Formats: sequence, C-alpha cells, structure tokens
Amino acid sequence: MNSQNTPVHVRLWHRDFLLMSVATFLMSLSVYILVPTMPLWLLQHVGLSPMETGLAMAVFGIGLYAFGAFCTFLVQHYRRNQVCIVATLCLTLCLAMLYYIHGMESPLVAFWVILLQRFLMGAFFGLAQMVLTSTLIIDTAESFQRTEANHSAAWFSRFSLSIGPMIGLIAYKWFDFDIVLLTAMACAFLSAVLVMTVNFPFRSPEDDVPLFSLDRFFLPRSMPLYLNLLLISIVVGMFMSLGLSDRFYALMMGGFLLALLAQRFVFRNAELKSEVVSGLILILAALIMMYTRPLPVVWYVSPVFLGLAVGIIASRFLLFFIKLSRHCQRGTSQSMFFLAWETGIAFGIGLGFVLFFNESESLMLTCLVLSIIALMVYNYFTHNWFIKHKNR
Repeated sequence: MNSQNTPVHVRLWHRDFLLMSVATFLMSLSVYILVPTMPLWLLQHVGLSPMETGLAMAVFGIGLYAFGAFCTFLVQHYRRNQVCIVATLCLTLCLAMLYYIHGMESPLVAFWVILLQRFLMGAFFGLAQMVLTSTLIIDTAESFQRTEANHSAAWFSRFSLSIGPMIGLIAYKWFDFDIVLLTAMACAFLSAVLVMTVNFPFRSPEDDVPLFSLDRFFLPRSMPLYLNLLLISIVVGMFMSLGLSDRFYALMMGGFLLALLAQRFVFRNAELKSEVVSGLILILAALIMMYTRPLPVVWYVSPVFLGLAVGIIASRFLLFFIKLSRHCQRGTSQSMFFLAWETGIAFGIGLGFVLFFNESESLMLTCLVLSIIALMVYNYFTHNWFIKHKNR
C-alpha cells in the first residue's frame, strides 16, 4: 500500500509550540466569526444588495495575495515575529474600522469603504498567517518534528472554521453586531499577545534578498494540488453561504473530532488515495441528503459528514503540499495550502450570495456538480500527478 502517516511526538507539545498553535486558532477565529454575521449586517443594516454583499465577502480572498510577494523580504529584513505581530495588530485595526463604521449608525455606507476594509483584512490576515505557519511554527519545532508541527497547528486553524461561525451567530442572536466585532477584535489582539510572549532568536538581516519573491508565498510546481483544493474549498464556502445555524456548526465540529479519530484508526494503513476520495464522497452524500431529503434528521447528519470530510481532505492535502516541496520550500508549501483553502472559502461565500441568494436548491445542485468534478479530477489526474512528482 502507498500510505503515509504523521507520527505523534509528545515532546512537540511544549510551551512555545502550544502558544503558536493557539495564536493561529485565535487569528483564524477573528476572521471566521464574521463569515455568517457580516453578510447579515451588510444586507440588513447597511442595505447592500446580495451581489454587493457577495463581492465584499469575496474580495477578502483577493487581499490574501497582497503582501505575499513581500513576505520573504520582510522576514529577512525585520524580526519575523515582529512582522507577524504588526500584521496581526493591523488586522485588529481593520476590525476596529468596521466597528467604527457600524457605530456611525448610518444605513448608507459607501460600498467602496466596505470593499477596502475587507481587502485590507485579507491582506493583513494573509501576511500574518503566512509568517506564522511558514516560519514561526516551524522555528518552534525540531527538524524531525516539523511535518507533525505543521499538521497539528493546521488543526487549530481548522477548528476555527466551525467554532468561529458558531460564536459569531450566538453573539449576533443574543447581543448585537457590536459584540461580534468586539469578540473578533479581542481574538486578533490576543493572538498578537501570544506571539509576543514567545522568544525567537535574533537573526542578522540579509541584504541581498529581493523585494519581490515567491519564496514563502507561492509554489508554482504545486498548481495541480492548488487548483484541486481550491475547487473543493469553493464548495465548502458555498455551503457556508446558506445561512446555516449555530447548531449546524456545532455538529460540524463533531465531524472534525471524528476526522481526528478516523485519521488515527481508520486511515492509518489505508491506501493514500482513500482519504480525499472518502471525503469527497461524504460531501456528495451530505449534499444529496440536503437536496433530496429535507428532513430534520438530515440537518443533524449532514454537518457531521461535512466536518468529517473537510477534516480528512484538508489534512491530507496539507501533507501532499509538504511532500511535494523541495529542500527549503516547506514554508512556501504551507503558504500555498493556506492560500488555496482560504481563497476557495472566500470565493465560495461570494458566489453563494452573488449567484444563489435565496436559491438554496440551485446552490446545492451546483455544489454537487463541482464536487463530482473535484472527485474526478483528483481520482484520474491529481493523485497520479502527485505520486510522480512528490519529493519526500
């Protein structure tokens, strides 16, 4: 069998690594809290159309790439932890900007202001996460533990995909959008504080680093993996544009926990292809149930299926990116995975509002078609391509 597993080392879970993992979780939480609540605010309070709301949510995905080409220059000329801290504090300021806009109590907010705020949020979130995942987390682990460190830290960020929207919806329902924004700001600020508490050794700045570089940003040779994962994450993003309940996201978290158990026991010695194929089949099953059997029990089963699918698919693709990278490209592979996942989520949410607002059946049917395409592409092309080109 062609199987690959990530071992577990207790020594990895020391103070610095744990703090960096929690910082990753809190930073992602500050963004995902707004996923279900900001569209509600834009539609109901600001008065934007569904198309404008979708564009505002999607432009976040474009902003992710704004500082990517400067990432290597910044971490080589300045202290890498300081770059992450400044970017995270700027993310906090972007949330504060949204808090100020909401506090104006004016239903007429210029659309371009919302677009700018979302673009800047994506830009600073992208820079902070790229530095955190491609550099700082790796720096806290021994060389033989770095794959496990990347794999484990990614799970903290993945948990925010369900916990963030759940917290946001509860705060929005019981309080107001002000509380949602204050919670997001607190999460981003605490993330910066946690990075401040870890001591990273000083490294002399390098003078011959170009201003623009793909290092720590984009790995062109992984484009087949990038595009396949992008297609899958677009489906997940479109799912999240449906106006799901906090209970749905809570059950989705249950699916994540099942994915952790499945990786350890079900897929431990399974064929390498099995995780992604099984995950896409689970997504198809959830979509088919929701499309053809709108029964109460479906809304308990489908989120668990979705969480289980996202957990095993994202974990396996992350390892694919790592194993495809050459020497000194581990950080770049992390950024590439991050960009594929977050871009797809943002674009999927945007497409859900622009093309399928209040048309849930059409959205689910489109997701069904895209999932089948993703499955066919992975099964007949991407997986075989990866086996031929992997480097580890």
